[in-house]
Amino acid sequence: MYRKMTFLTTVLAGFGFTAAVAQSPTDPAWQDVGKVLQATAIDGGGYVRFNFPRTDVRLTVGDVAVAPAMLSTAWVGFAGTPAAATVMGDLIILSTELPAVTKALAAANIDIMAIHNHIGNETPRLNYIHIHAMGTAADLARRLDGVLKMTAIARPVAAAVSAPVTIDTAQVFDALGKRGKASGAVASLGFMLVNEPVTVNGMTVMPALGYGTPIVIQQVSPTRAVATGDFSVTAPHVKPIIAALAANGITATALHIHMVGAQPEVYYLHFWGDAPLPTLLKGLRAALDAAK
Repeated sequence: MYRKMTFLTTVLAGFGFTAAVAQSPTDPAWQDVGKVLQATAIDGGGYVRFNFPRTDVRLTVGDVAVAPAMLSTAWVGFAGTPAAATVMGDLIILSTELPAVTKALAAANIDIMAIHNHIGNETPRLNYIHIHAMGTAADLARRLDGVLKMTAIARPVAAAVSAPVTIDTAQVFDALGKRGKASGAVASLGFMLVNEPVTVNGMTVMPALGYGTPIVIQQVSPTRAVATGDFSVTAPHVKPIIAALAANGITATALHIHMVGAQPEVYYLHFWGDAPLPTLLKGLRAALDAAK
């Protein structure tokens, strides 16, 4: 996931790369983008983000009914300015939608940076397409709108409603050493584990947009929780993280890149854990420590 990715901070040839330009989602230009995409502009922490939950999908992993926040929210993020923007993000696509979506992306001149699955045993199977394009925000919005029309993603996107928190956030945040967000039975946290600049074709990538590490945990019952996400790291950290996860009963489910041509190469290690919450948190803490 570009984070994650969250996700470009330079200005090169007039388009969105070094010196991050903080953008307000309330800027009329981003509001206009939201009208085209039929979604609400939100602050992504240095970039403007639009979420597209797959509310049409009832997702399960084994016997677990998975909350949409865990696996099935597509998104795109805009960095730069409305006049010179870069967009990156994850499109979450059903297998039946894949041919039409990839054709539409090619026609819209939106680069596909990766196509893959993150978990492997979910129903229905989800494909993640990581994308990248540059242009004016208005033009990018029109191009993306044409792609989204090839899916069953419900638009206009309904406003997010925060549910009463039922997961023990104090336990989660204390164990992982960072505060995050929570809604209902789901808590989410974000980390930055790559401590050096990353470039794609010589252009610097905004860390928050391109290679953050999200961890999402869902309380299934008083004695059971599940977790997923991806560790975004450079090569030396991959093996230690996989070992730490395995030693604590958490399965590495996918390993791949999300950004073609990145230097240094960033690997995205996806995982799935299913255990009592304290056990799960112990394993995730061990993996985070291995990433250091």
